[in-house]
Amino acid sequence: MSLKVILASGSPRRRQLLELIGIPHEVRPSNIDETMRPREAPRRHAERLAREKASVIATREPEVVTIAADTIVVINRKVLGKPRDVEDARRMLSMLSGREHTVITAVAVARGRKLRSAIEEVKVKFRRLREDEIDAYIATGEPMDKAGAYGIQGFGATIVECVNGDYFAVMGLPLARVVMLLRDLGVRYTFGDLDVVSR
Repeated sequence: MSLKVILASGSPRRRQLLELIGIPHEVRPSNIDETMRPREAPRRHAERLAREKASVIATREPEVVTIAADTIVVINRKVLGKPRDVEDARRMLSMLSGREHTVITAVAVARGRKLRSAIEEVKVKFRRLREDEIDAYIATGEPMDKAGAYGIQGFGATIVECVNGDYFAVMGLPLARVVMLLRDLGVRYTFGDLDVVSR
């Protein structure tokens, strides 16, 4: 049985990762309000957003499989989202320079009324960055649409010293976790193919 898959995200990285493992899909961002609630813990925040993004599509189209995710960067209990502007990107990169931070990616998979979610937490350490390096990196434009103002799969690969955890979670979609959540919903992934094994 052929299953229609919707990626509830406009992230090019997440699209590329689903393509990498051979899952054909449509991109349909949910466009929900991503504001953090007062006193909301980072893990809870990321998982809530992933679940809400998946639910928006699943409610409208219960016959499809919806995959959604949310990624945040945390350092010293501060959540770093996408930079507002160049100054904000510079502030974030200076804060991360030479230090370890945590990347939290929550992923949610929905099919009909069933919804499953999980969190991957990864420790990432930057090498020490000079001010001119930070400015040069920002000038590439890469940091401007990414949590924490960097992308590990692009030029940002040269500023990351160490990754302890799921590399793909840092990119924005933990693929092994996606496959396990699909299985929980009765959808089996066999290296490019998706089959329904149970309702």
